[in-house]
Amino acid sequence: MERALTDPLIDTHIHLDAAEFDADRDAVLHAARAAGVGCFVVPAVDRDSFKRVRALAAIHPDVRFALGIHPMYVGAARDADLELLTDALTEGGAVAVGEIGLDQFVRTPEIGLQERFFAAQLKLARRFDLPVILHVRRAVDLILKHLRRVEVCGGIAHAFNGSRQQAEMLISMGFKLGFGGAMTFDGSRRIRALATDLPLEAIVLETDAPDIPPAWAQGGRNDACNLRRFAEMLAGLRGDTVEQVARVTSQNARSVLRGI
Repeated sequence: MERALTDPLIDTHIHLDAAEFDADRDAVLHAARAAGVGCFVVPAVDRDSFKRVRALAAIHPDVRFALGIHPMYVGAARDADLELLTDALTEGGAVAVGEIGLDQFVRTPEIGLQERFFAAQLKLARRFDLPVILHVRRAVDLILKHLRRVEVCGGIAHAFNGSRQQAEMLISMGFKLGFGGAMTFDGSRRIRALATDLPLEAIVLETDAPDIPPAWAQGGRNDACNLRRFAEMLAGLRGDTVEQVARVTSQNARSVLRGI
C-alpha cells in the first residue's frame, strides 16, 4: 500500500467525462483517491460537454470543471456555441476557461478557424476574469502572439513540450506548465530536461486521462491513479521528495485556478 501524502495531489487536466470512463468512472476516482489524488480538474472540449463536466462536479466534491471549446473541436462548432459558453460561464463555478488553444500538429480544423475561436475565448476569459487552460501542441509561438493581444490572468499550458525560452515567456505571463504521461518515456528528453531544470514553482501535474498514457500503459487507457507515479518520477528527476512535489505542485495549481 502506498504511503499517504500529507498534501493531496491535484490532477489539473483529466477528461473524466469521456466515454472511456462510462463503465468504471467511480472505480477510477476511488483508485486515484487511494493513490493520493485529492482534486480533479475536468475541462470541457465542446458545447455538449459543458453540462457533463458541471454535472460531475455537482456529484463529486473533489471534482472541479473548466469550460471551453477545444481547438480540435472547432470544426464542428458554430458561432452560437460561443454564446452558449458565455451563458455557461455566467452561471459560475468554472475554475478556468478551457480547454482552449491551438494545434498545429493536425491539419484540420484549419488554423484560421482555430485562431478565431481561440481569440474569442481569450476575450471571454478576460471578461469573466478567469484563467485559461491552454492546448499548445506545436503552436506555442502563435499562442504567445494571441496572449500578447488579449491579456488574461494566467492559467496552465497543458502538456507543455516547447522550448525553455517559450516556457519562460509563459511563466512571465502568469502561467504554470503541465507535465504528465509524456514525461515517463525515455525518449522524451526535452520534456524531462524542462521538468528537471524549471523551477518547481512553475510546474503542475496532470494526466490528460484517458489520453497520453504513460510508458507502462502504452497503447492502453491512461487513468487518474497514474498521477502518483508521475509525481514520483518528477521527484526522481529533480532530486526532490514526493512530499515536496505534491505540496508545491498543488500550491501552484491553487494559485492559478479559481476555487480548487
